[in-house]
Amino acid sequence: MTHPLRNQETALGNLIADILKDSLGIDLMLLGSGEVRSYELGPVVHYHSLVECLPYDEAVYMLKVTGAQLEHMLRFILREEAFLGEHTEFYQFSHGMQIIWSRKEQVFRKLSLNDQPIEEHQLYSIALSKYHFMNISDFMDISLEETKKNALPRVLATSSRDIVEEYMMVTPHLCREVEGRLIVVD
Repeated sequence: MTHPLRNQETALGNLIADILKDSLGIDLMLLGSGEVRSYELGPVVHYHSLVECLPYDEAVYMLKVTGAQLEHMLRFILREEAFLGEHTEFYQFSHGMQIIWSRKEQVFRKLSLNDQPIEEHQLYSIALSKYHFMNISDFMDISLEETKKNALPRVLATSSRDIVEEYMMVTPHLCREVEGRLIVVD
């Protein structure tokens, strides 16, 4: 599986985001594209390859956001600077998420989770690594104080890499493809 660019959906990003989502029981994993430090992984994964791929072994935090907050966060992530090579944070989305973003119009043509449109007032549990959680206002244009109005954040795991390693040990022959979780159109 490969991870050739940070500002697009990748097969390797899908795999890691899916493992974390499924292991932690959340609605959506937002995996920082820069957390994946290898261009490819597999087909056989050795421990040292996994460590090189995921060198930032951080805690994973869960917070609850409304659909309106989630949409705002995604708009900020998908701002034009992300596609022009400027320094921005970009994310890999776990399975169930489908985004069709129009760069020209700066609108979502589709924004759904598990085949259901994102609802403005519904609460969604999302997870982020500690680095992204601690910098959420810079990376997603939302404050922790604003999210705390929905529910207090909590640590779901102290080691994201341990979760991925354990999952890979008990689940052989894992594979993911780029499947259209994030489609960017002009």
